[in-house]
Amino acid sequence: MAKRTSLLSSVAAAAVLLAAAAGGALSADLGETAQASTNGTLAATAGCGKAPTLSSGTRTISSGGQNRSYILRIPDGYDRNHPYRLIFGFHWLNGSANNVASAGYYGLLPLSNNSTIFVAPQGIDNGWANTNGRDLTLFDDISRQIENDLCVDTSQRFALGWSYGGAMSYAVACARPNVVRAVTVISGANLSGCNGGTQPVAYFGIHGIYDSVLNISMGRSLRDTFVRNNGCTAQSPREPSRGSLTHITTTYSGCREGYPVQWAAFDGDHTPSPVDGSSSPNDSRTWTSGEIWRFFSQFASTTPPTTAPPTSVPPTTPPVTTAPPTTPPVTTPPPGEPGACTATYRTVNTWPGGFQVEVTVANNGATTLNGWTVRLTLASGQAISSLWNGVNTGTSGSVSVRNADYNGTVGANGSTTFGFTATGNGATAPSGVSCTSP
Repeated sequence: MAKRTSLLSSVAAAAVLLAAAAGGALSADLGETAQASTNGTLAATAGCGKAPTLSSGTRTISSGGQNRSYILRIPDGYDRNHPYRLIFGFHWLNGSANNVASAGYYGLLPLSNNSTIFVAPQGIDNGWANTNGRDLTLFDDISRQIENDLCVDTSQRFALGWSYGGAMSYAVACARPNVVRAVTVISGANLSGCNGGTQPVAYFGIHGIYDSVLNISMGRSLRDTFVRNNGCTAQSPREPSRGSLTHITTTYSGCREGYPVQWAAFDGDHTPSPVDGSSSPNDSRTWTSGEIWRFFSQFASTTPPTTAPPTSVPPTTPPVTTAPPTTPPVTTPPPGEPGACTATYRTVNTWPGGFQVEVTVANNGATTLNGWTVRLTLASGQAISSLWNGVNTGTSGSVSVRNADYNGTVGANGSTTFGFTATGNGATAPSGVSCTSP
């Protein structure tokens, strides 16, 4: 998976995250432009007609008293008098803006035909905790900087992301409903907060039916927020069965005009790149990019309804937050038998420039393993891009992977697995594969 290339390093921790504080408000200029968009008036941004000073590449910006960064992609042949669609692509936990940009912004860049300005913000600590609304402030500040310099169609702002990036997209939908036209949340949960969350936004949710990191029930909950907000008819969309290797996309009925809700459930785990007919994720073959692009592009010639949605004041007190644990529990049971832990490395799938691996951690002893760590040395040119069911230290060369907090206990003669995707040539197996406990 060259795209969206670093799954949750704290995989299981994310499953129990509660919403982080979301706050901050749009400044007057961005807020006024957003309201004009919601009321059906195409407000030209200040950048329209100006010779741009921004260029494609990594940009730095001061936001909330901190130096932050983002990657900007301006269409080839940029026309300063033409309003462009604007799409924010948020990375996943332990991913990066560079991962999103290098993979074509969740595969949308090659579909855009130079119609879209793309942005990939960089999260603090490679995540979107949105503490005290700092990441919403970053969204506001980047939007303002871009729109003051480039020509943006204010009725065509979008956000999407996978996992933690999906959580941040949901937070944007909740807190900035008069700014974003639609969002797509892939395998998300309420991890970045939902300040507001009472106004309609066009919404597309995508989730695996047996997601082992963020259970599909979490994705359904996010979806149902906008089923209610958008006035859709409540229903239980049909979802594929385990082993079918298919996906089912449902468009809700009864939604307010201009505010559709769409839901796609697929037979798979926590991945942004499911493939029908295959259990192996693959960026070049996934159906997600095409469906997301169709969902966003349906708004190409429309503005939201002329009747503004009802407003409500966001809560002034942020929700109680629970930070993801960064270390195993303090109490550590006695270790298992010396030498009982073994690790078996297996290449599951390969493609040009990348490969997928499964590692089986087995307990060959008669007593329970209470925690495990696998160490291996990747071949030259190989680098882990996403990893699940474990927490890795390092991505190239000498790498260690310890258990997540839910799969550290392995009974006698039992086993568990973790997996990862990596860039490079998968034909060469790593050296020095070993397992220790705890």
